[in-house]
Amino acid sequence: MDSADISIDVSEFRIEKQRAEATLTLTTGSTVTGCFFLSTSSASHAGPERVADLLNGVAGFFPFELHDDTVPYTVLYNRTHIVQVSLIGDMVEPQLAPGYSLATERAVRVLLSNGHAVKGRVRVYRPNGRDRLSDYARESEMFRYIETADGTVIVNADHIVELRETTEA
Repeated sequence: MDSADISIDVSEFRIEKQRAEATLTLTTGSTVTGCFFLSTSSASHAGPERVADLLNGVAGFFPFELHDDTVPYTVLYNRTHIVQVSLIGDMVEPQLAPGYSLATERAVRVLLSNGHAVKGRVRVYRPNGRDRLSDYARESEMFRYIETADGTVIVNADHIVELRETTEA
């Protein structure tokens, strides 16, 4: 048998994916580190899919590749049980949003259901006069960016206990 006789099954529906490293904080209190699988293009905006796009997508489970001392493997996590996602590396996801430089920036302290507080900055994508923190709190997206001194965090709004504006992030 020569190499011309060997066929490789590749689905015509296969979509090229990129990996984005992150640490997930779960409602169980545990944290896991690994990678999201992101599309090279987004159905909802120009450019590649972002972690927040994936999390705000279809309800239910998403695949996540775990990294531990053994060989990496993929598990499925339920979105509702994600409290926080900390992006690893020089991820600039929030800055990819249309209107990022025009949105009102607010310094905040967010208390999560696990007792952890996140201090950072959020962007409110609303017209002048409708760009208060209370307007941000009423946005429909479940997973929201917070830019901290240490990097980008995405929090699940269902796990926000307290949201307040501060004088510094």
